[in-house]
Amino acid sequence: MRKTKPKKRILLPDPKYGDVLVTQFVNNLMLQGKKSIAFGIFYQAIELVGEKMKDSDKAPLDIWKKALENITPQVEVKSRRVGGANFQVPTEVRAERKTSLSIKNMVQYARKRNGHSIAEKLAAEILAAYNEEGGAFKRKEDMHKMAEANKAFAHFKF
Repeated sequence: MRKTKPKKRILLPDPKYGDVLVTQFVNNLMLQGKKSIAFGIFYQAIELVGEKMKDSDKAPLDIWKKALENITPQVEVKSRRVGGANFQVPTEVRAERKTSLSIKNMVQYARKRNGHSIAEKLAAEILAAYNEEGGAFKRKEDMHKMAEANKAFAHFKF
């Protein structure tokens, strides 16, 4: 590669929980640079999760982290052209990409859900992912199935 790699931007922890992962999630949730609105939506969704999971002894933020962990893919397939044919080659996902994929999938499937406000949709998607169901979890399962089906081409690794 001719160009140098861009420097990693350092994210500041969020004001309420002091967690960098929350900031990364809010950055993906944000539309048109409205970060304070995105923070409000996220905190409201976490409150809704806390209300719905009162009987659970876990904190709402821990439930959110567990939900993210449940939808984090371990392997994915990448297209590789070998001798005129395209193969779907299963590869392991880097740690940074794992979190990025899980966050993007959760936000994407939360937006697709039925509900009144985005906070309610997000809370519902968090609870679904925590219980190992919902769109984002299904997406992860599909990625794993695809990798399993194409593991014969694993020797074509990049």
